[in-house]
Parts: sequence; C-alpha cells; structure tokens
Amino acid sequence: MDLEPAESDPKAINRARFELELEFVQALANPYYLHSLAQQNILDQPAFISFLEYLLYFKEKDYARFIHYPHALHHLELLQRPQFRADMRQDEYRDMLNQKQFDHWLTNRNGTAPNPSLGDRGEESAPS
Repeated sequence: MDLEPAESDPKAINRARFELELEFVQALANPYYLHSLAQQNILDQPAFISFLEYLLYFKEKDYARFIHYPHALHHLELLQRPQFRADMRQDEYRDMLNQKQFDHWLTNRNGTAPNPSLGDRGEESAPS
C-alpha cells in the first residue's frame, strides 16, 4: 500500500491552511494582540493589509460558523480601515476597545442587560 506524505495531499494542505487562518482570525478578538501588531508596525505593511482583506471570507456563512469569538469578525472588519489600524497603536484606544468588548459580553450574554437589583447568581438581592 502506497501512502503519500501529508505534504503532498492537497486536502490535508488546505485543511492545515484553513486551521492556521482560523486560529489567526480568532486571535483578532483580543485587543491586546491587535495593539501588539500595531506597535510592531505590522498593521502598516501592505502585504499584511492584503492578507486581512483576504481573510474576509470568514464573514461568509459557511466559514463564520467555525468562529468561536464573534468579536474576531468585528475586529477583522475594523482592521480594513486605516484609521482603526493607526488608532490601535495607542494604549488608550486598546483599553477603550477592551472595555467595550467587556461591556458587550456583560450585557449581551443572555441577550439582556444585567439587572442591578439581582445578585451575582441572578437572585433577588436582600433589601437593605
């Protein structure tokens, strides 16, 4: 039985490439990672900007279903804008983006805003 090495199997090569691209796109959900890329001037490189544009295929339904961190797609879209890429160099902008992401997760985990009168477990707080 002749088995071809994985390096010559086009299906295996495509799967490996897809997995690497998926992992990278999901890393874009992290504002600190975006800030690091900006600090290293990677976000200014024309080849990298083209790569980000290429990765927009993850927004298509057939590919978006593999994304575990939805903010990754939002950030991928924002990275298409030169102003966003420039703003990501600033610590304050990174912190603001991180806070917005936290607030979104806090208020949308169940599709509703938190009720301040509820305790940590959603139980009614005892009156003071």
